[in-house]
Amino acid sequence: MAEQGVDMTQVEALHVALQQSFSPDASVRDPAEASIKHLKFVPGATRMLLHITEEKQVQYEVRQAAAIQLKNICRECWVERVSYLGITLPAFDGATNPDGTPQKPPLLSEEDKLAAKSKLLDCLLSESDKSIRDLMAETLHSIAVHDFPDRWPDLLPVLLGVVAQNADPAQALRVHNSLLSLRKVCKRYEYKSREQRGPLNQIVMQSFPLVLPLAQRLSGPDEHSLEAAMMLKQILKIFWSSTQFYLPNGNNTDGTASSQPSPALANPDAMEPWFEVLKKVLTKPLPEASTGLEPKGQPTSKDERNAWPWWKVKKWAAQIMTRLFSRYGIPNYAEDEVKEFAKYFSQNVAPSFLGPVCETLNLRPSGQFCTDRVVHLCLNFVDLAVELAPTYKLLKPHMDFLLYKVCFPAMCLTAEDVDEFENDPHEFVHKQNSPLADFYDPRMSAITLVTSAVKYRGQDTMQPLLVFLTEILQRYNATEEAARNHIEKDCALLTFGSLSDILLKKKQYASELEGLMVTSVFPDFNSPVGFLRCRACWMVQRFSETPWSDDGTHLRNLIQLVLQRLSDPDLPVQIEASKALRFLIEVEGADVTLLPVLPQILNEYFRIMNEIGNDEVVAALQVIIDTFGEHIEPHAIALVTQLSTAFKNYVDAGEDDDDAAMAAAQCLECINTVLKGTCEHPELYKGMEPHLVPLVLQILGHDGEYLEYVEFALDTLTFLTYFPLQLSPQLWEAFPLLYVAFENWAFDYMILMTPPLNNFISKDPQKFLAGSVETPEGGGNVKYIDMIFNIVSKTVQEDRSSESEQRKALSLYMSVLHNCTGQVDNYLPIVNDI
Repeated sequence: MAEQGVDMTQVEALHVALQQSFSPDASVRDPAEASIKHLKFVPGATRMLLHITEEKQVQYEVRQAAAIQLKNICRECWVERVSYLGITLPAFDGATNPDGTPQKPPLLSEEDKLAAKSKLLDCLLSESDKSIRDLMAETLHSIAVHDFPDRWPDLLPVLLGVVAQNADPAQALRVHNSLLSLRKVCKRYEYKSREQRGPLNQIVMQSFPLVLPLAQRLSGPDEHSLEAAMMLKQILKIFWSSTQFYLPNGNNTDGTASSQPSPALANPDAMEPWFEVLKKVLTKPLPEASTGLEPKGQPTSKDERNAWPWWKVKKWAAQIMTRLFSRYGIPNYAEDEVKEFAKYFSQNVAPSFLGPVCETLNLRPSGQFCTDRVVHLCLNFVDLAVELAPTYKLLKPHMDFLLYKVCFPAMCLTAEDVDEFENDPHEFVHKQNSPLADFYDPRMSAITLVTSAVKYRGQDTMQPLLVFLTEILQRYNATEEAARNHIEKDCALLTFGSLSDILLKKKQYASELEGLMVTSVFPDFNSPVGFLRCRACWMVQRFSETPWSDDGTHLRNLIQLVLQRLSDPDLPVQIEASKALRFLIEVEGADVTLLPVLPQILNEYFRIMNEIGNDEVVAALQVIIDTFGEHIEPHAIALVTQLSTAFKNYVDAGEDDDDAAMAAAQCLECINTVLKGTCEHPELYKGMEPHLVPLVLQILGHDGEYLEYVEFALDTLTFLTYFPLQLSPQLWEAFPLLYVAFENWAFDYMILMTPPLNNFISKDPQKFLAGSVETPEGGGNVKYIDMIFNIVSKTVQEDRSSESEQRKALSLYMSVLHNCTGQVDNYLPIVNDI
């Protein structure tokens, strides 16, 4: 249907272009993509895109593409984008002007903005497809960042007007989408300081009287629809955005945040109904679909259950409970203005949450399903409750249940873990070493809870727990091989290892650790079960400081066992063995066993590094190099060759491989350790240069593409330019790259650039004075000395330069004057001016 202000001929042309952008034929696809790329310059483009997005009869992929383009244009062209330093940012697509300068994106006209805001809200509220709805919600968020509340005053009244119609079932979709939009507006202030949250406080005061009764109804025993769950999820996300950092206050007459509590939220009476909603959500039964009970239709696959709206609602309830507890559960840690609320929370609310939390944690022990995320959050809540006296008093009778029926099973390897260990070892290693595991993995939160129980309530928990674990190990040793429970033993060792810091500090336990290692860990190095061999290597890392009472035989045996596992058939075992060796190296007497086989050890490390990118493996190699520095020299060139190759392989793995990226950085650090260890024999550097110079040039010469490695590359360049008596022509290729990097993207690395630049000047002043290079931008031939003077001038004049950066820059002047005496007199006026 034709719409006022929209040229339907243009809309149809755009529709065709979006369709053709999916064509496999490049001759059709490329012109279509070019016209879409030019769309931001076309007046009324946002209205045309919205017209296509809202039209349900249009092909789904085309609607989705239109929504994506709309989001991108609104993000890029709503206001002029500037960096935190106030510098105008270039276009997203990297377009340049004819003179090569970055092209500024155009700005939408006020007419287009007004039409886009009005139409966007209409489209979003009626959109049923999740993907397109979410894209439009993100567009709304990016606009609200700039326009709400001052230039979009009717946004909140429109959204709340729709929410107020929640009693009408026919309005369910619009109510949900209105709540989604409201959450996006709240999210805009979620991370703001207390002083900048004025609009959020206003939203809370106007919206919570509407959404709280809706939340109470949706969390009631008679609401089972997926629509109810989806609306409730949005309400809890609004609550989360409004409360996760501060309890909302009121506003002063000028709109700034007041120190007075908002009647909508920041006092116990107003919060209590919300607490009841959270408890109702967490205790709501979610029966299996086979029972036919409400809410019906729970999926059976794990991934589908995780995405099921009712489990999502529980996740948000548990997350809010845990967040509130972490901020207000211990009044002594609370900010002054909320101390009274924190006292109330710790004495009344936190204990009342314990029942629903423990009831949820009982789902798995009683044979029912619960998502990993919900278990993880509930365990985090209990972890906090162990430390707080009022909640621990209630928990104490249930600690055995929590430790042995909830935590221990959660810490055990699953069938999926074992399958991954055997059939997808790379993924197993990635998961085991993921820094994100603390935020989602129930195993990690269970380990944390067990550790907290022993740390804070050791008098009640330590001895029974050790008896429980010891019985598992004794039962394993007494059982015939075919009937042994390998997973149970692995978990017992995991628990012991997680408590290593506490056990090693207490004399009565430290003396028993030698027996634990010899009887229950040493045999597992030769176990037929791969994950037990892996756990044995991990235990070495945890208990490397175990006091040995014998003549050193146990330590020698242990080192031999770990060395054998470096060539284990299972990759995860190799990884853990390589990490374990770094801890044994530091034990007195270990060098006697390790030095004779140092070349073989280095070869094993490089073989493992060629197999997988793991920063901890490279870090372990670095410890070996550092520890045996004087014995490394014969292997230095081979080490650098292997590390350079590994770095290139890890970088080539692509941006999506975070493990490889961290390992690449560790390789560079390891290279610098080799250079440091051999600096007294700079003649060795000549054999390393062919491998290191290309690596340094690669990092410095790619417009900041390798920014995360620049610091290490500059350290490498410092070594290579300081210790050798003469600098090779290949090394001099880095000089102009330093200048180009400084000018374009590496200004903040000025302090690290100064040492190699000083080295270039002092090692070969004549080469420095004669040197010049054609600049990439076609700016003519620039002398090396002019580059130095430009670097100093820019650093001294730049407002963001620190005093230390300015001093470092001026040291380059001193270096020029000192090393080029009588040859740079024509530059003295510039020096005097600075």
